Amino acid sequence: MPVPSSIPTDSPRYDTPTIVLHWMTALLVIFQFVLGETWSLPTKPIHHLMVVAHLTAGICLTAVMMFRVGWRLTKGRNLSKLLSPLDRMCALGMESVLYILLLTEIGLGYLWRWGGGQAMSFFNIAFLSPFPRFPTKTLQWIQSLHHWNAWLIVGLAVGHGSAALFHQFVLKDRVLERML
Repeated sequence: MPVPSSIPTDSPRYDTPTIVLHWMTALLVIFQFVLGETWSLPTKPIHHLMVVAHLTAGICLTAVMMFRVGWRLTKGRNLSKLLSPLDRMCALGMESVLYILLLTEIGLGYLWRWGGGQAMSFFNIAFLSPFPRFPTKTLQWIQSLHHWNAWLIVGLAVGHGSAALFHQFVLKDRVLERML
């Protein structure tokens, strides 16, 4: 059962690190997705800059997710005690699935790049591959998984955002305000 808007939540806002990490993750995922889906459009020099930006943002996302997982497992936000058992289960389920998919996406990105015998680049600092070059079919499989996992993440994130808007504007339970 949704919480009526007249009853305040037991914790009006998430803690600042949780909020910052949430929005950093969201912005990096959007940036990564847009770059990955459009980098084949421009000519070579622009394409190369987009790839380097994607790699750099991927390394930033790695750091954000590592900190986010650590924060969540130690001091990070707790769900409102006023959530219904179904809402709690949905929130924890969505969070867990998105964390797993994001960490998988990061791992696939490194494997694809390094398995292709290429360095990861962070603002033009190269991190060389620790692996020998993978067979072409393996790289194609990793690339395909990376591509479709990205679409799955974006689809679930859109659903996550839509649920937050539904809670805010239809149920009027102020859920969205806790993350702003």
